[in-house]
Amino acid sequence: MTGNEIPVGVLFSSTGSYSVIGREGHDGAMTAIAEVNGSNLFDFTLKAITADPACRAENYALLANRMMAKDNCGHIIGCQTSWSRKELLPVLERHQGLLWYSVPYEGFESHDRVIYSGACPNQNVVPLFKHILPQFGKRAFLTGSNYIWGWEMNRIARELLAAEDGAVLGERYVALGDVDIGHLISEIIETRPDFIFNNLIGDSSYAFLRALRDLSERDAAFQPNVMPVLSCNLTEAELPIIGAAAEGVISTSSYFETARYPKNIDFVRRMHDVRGENVGVSAMFTGPYQAVWALAQAIKACGSADSDEVRDLSTKMPLPTPVGDLHIDRTTQHATLTPFIGVVEGAALDHQTRAAFRVVNPQAHALAPDPYLVNLNSERNERLQHAASAISETNASTAGDPGFLRVVK
Repeated sequence: MTGNEIPVGVLFSSTGSYSVIGREGHDGAMTAIAEVNGSNLFDFTLKAITADPACRAENYALLANRMMAKDNCGHIIGCQTSWSRKELLPVLERHQGLLWYSVPYEGFESHDRVIYSGACPNQNVVPLFKHILPQFGKRAFLTGSNYIWGWEMNRIARELLAAEDGAVLGERYVALGDVDIGHLISEIIETRPDFIFNNLIGDSSYAFLRALRDLSERDAAFQPNVMPVLSCNLTEAELPIIGAAAEGVISTSSYFETARYPKNIDFVRRMHDVRGENVGVSAMFTGPYQAVWALAQAIKACGSADSDEVRDLSTKMPLPTPVGDLHIDRTTQHATLTPFIGVVEGAALDHQTRAAFRVVNPQAHALAPDPYLVNLNSERNERLQHAASAISETNASTAGDPGFLRVVK
């Protein structure tokens, strides 16, 4: 392949209601493409074919179709929302292309035309709830943008709470980009949950967090150390936009700038040299960056950019990247990832201090992907079977005793 130029689609929304994370994804992909092209590791270069869907789900399929039909892109790095990913699937099938999808998502999908390098439920919401419930309680208020991500993440939250005898005090949605969230605040004041699970995205989330901040200043019962906001998708890129309202939010991510491991220390230093010392390095930047490097290594290893060959090889070997090796599961095409949990600190200070996530589980270990929560459900079924056996034994031992109540909650 010496001298080859390989077209690669870069499909992120740089304008629109969630453009902050879109620009991060675009910048991460473009930074990695520049590094790959400047490296002596490869006998080919990557040609970025970029497009801005402007946060409109229907635009993703149109632009992806053009990238593959007209520009000969066999691979696309991109998509932020699950809605946009779902829109791409028929196009990918038609052109036999491959999407490298690197953002956290709600799981319950495994498509042969997608490499999922972002966190799935057992790597985001499950560890987050396991960390939070013992500390703050089991009475939750759920919010979300009115599409797949919000619906499914809150459905999983309901199941996790039900398994722990918890309660959902409210579940409310707003349209993508809607900033009219006063009714959510009113209901939170009325229900007074132990915590809030926020699955709003973009401008809707920022408006919600600012309104909660105003509420906490009026009533200490709503301060984040008392009633925290949980997130599975808040990143460093959004903290300057949100400002003081981000203080105390607890988020989970497969990447935080402050995670202390050798490759990340060097990676963050290099990215600060490229982007500026005051620009945070986020999962929304690092995910596409790592996906580009992984794609380049896979093309090199199999000697072809053919999407089927690259996909098959990617699930058979670790793909080296400057952030760390990417391991893709052969069965589900999802990545093995480490679920870090971080709390926002410094957002309420003066503008000279850059807010960041303090990692509260630095000893977290990598988890194999379980996008359908098969293992979680198996563990739950085992507990139920054990409980059922205990009930049967108890009932047998108390047969004939009319005063014994044979009901176990």
